[in-house]
Formats: sequence, C-alpha cells, structure tokens
Amino acid sequence: MNEETSSRQAAFYEELKQKFTSLLKEKGMLQERVDLRTKNLTPEEAIGIPKRRDFPILTGKDVMVQAECAGSLGQAFTDAPMVFHGTLEEVCALDLTSSSHNRGIFIASLNAVMKHLGIVDCTVHCKNDTPELCAKDAASYIHEHFQNPKIGLIGYQPSLLERLSAEFELRVVDLNPDNIGQTRYGVVVEDGTLEAIQKDVCDWAELILCTGSTVCNGTIVNYLPLKEKILFYGTSLAGAAKLMGLSRLCFADRYQ
Repeated sequence: MNEETSSRQAAFYEELKQKFTSLLKEKGMLQERVDLRTKNLTPEEAIGIPKRRDFPILTGKDVMVQAECAGSLGQAFTDAPMVFHGTLEEVCALDLTSSSHNRGIFIASLNAVMKHLGIVDCTVHCKNDTPELCAKDAASYIHEHFQNPKIGLIGYQPSLLERLSAEFELRVVDLNPDNIGQTRYGVVVEDGTLEAIQKDVCDWAELILCTGSTVCNGTIVNYLPLKEKILFYGTSLAGAAKLMGLSRLCFADRYQ
C-alpha cells in the first residue's frame, strides 16, 4: 500500500469514527455498558444452503461476523475473523487503519447499532436462494434508474454476475486469485489487485456496482472519487453508507 492510499484510509476511517461517536453521544449510548457480541458465522448460519455453491463465503475466502446490540444484529464480511465483547466506547477507540480485525468489529457493531436505532435496514444477509431474488430486484432497479448502463462489478458475487451479465454489458474484477482470469457466466474475471485494471474498468463503466465489503478490507477509498456513478451493494456498508453519504443497494429485508 502506498503512502497516499494509507493517508486516504486513515482520513476515511477517522471521519467514520467521529460521526459514529457523535451519534452515540447524541443517543446517550457511548458511556453505557452495551451487550455486544461478535461471532464468526458458519456459512450455513450466514447465508443458509443455497443451490449455488460459488459464493465467496462458501469457498472459504470470506468470513461473516455478526454483532448484536440491544437485540439488533449487524453483519460484516471480512478476511480477518475475531471475537469481541465490550462497550461501544471501546469499539470507537479501536484503530481501524492498520487492523482488519478491528475494522470487522467496528463495521459489524456499527451496523447493529444503526439497525437498533432504526436508521438503516438490511444489516443481515439474505439466505438460501434469496440472493437470486436480490439479483432480479437489482437488475430491475438498475433498468429503472439508469436504463441500460455498462456495468463495472467490483467483487465476485455470483448471483449478481449471472443475472446482470445477461441483461447488461458488464466487466467484473475480484481480489481472489482463484477467480482471476476465469470465465464465470460468460465474463472473464479481471484482476482487482492491479490499480491499472481497476482504473480501466471504472473508466469504462457507466455504473459501478461495488461490494460493501470494501469498507472492511480498506479498498473502499479507491472508489470514493467515483461517487457520482457508484452503487455499493450488500449488508456490510449499511451503517457507513448512511453516515458517509454513500449510495447503497440492498434488498435483504424483503426476504427475511
């Protein structure tokens, strides 16, 4: 990671922490002892048992962690699973720039709190074969709001890739070496670890559909300058999208 990227990450996470801390102070939650648990979910707990078996969480490349706060749940995809028990004040004191573990704790906790406060929805992943319904709804939403754009899909999400590639001109990038260079649903998965490839896809696309898990791995800062043509998708970014003014697409609560 170069110094410029590291600086942008630090600025992003500091602003996010400040906004969350201010919200907790406003709601009188920061100083209270909160029952907050984060646990690693098995794939079946996370997304059930879908017919499709190539979701990243089922191939062992991603782990979903879940936080519970005041009876509400918040989830986050991460490559750095952890267990945590503490207060929201302690969560807000975590170093988010240098630790993927801490980002997973913070993001899942943020999502649980924002769900508890009624500020956001769709903080728990849809299960079983409902991702297929989500992909159908996503395609309809894109047609309605953007007509027929060229789509850059950031992150390998098989349901979205199969559905959208059948209806739109599409390119996809991913970080998983097992996917890179492979043809999936008629589309070659390009190397998302290369900045030149990221830039080429994003310049080409008229709409960028980006996984919200980028908020956990830190790569979200690469896409923030594209705010005018980007939609983040999924549960991970629920709370952060609201606090940071980012557009998000997720229909998970429709299928619970």
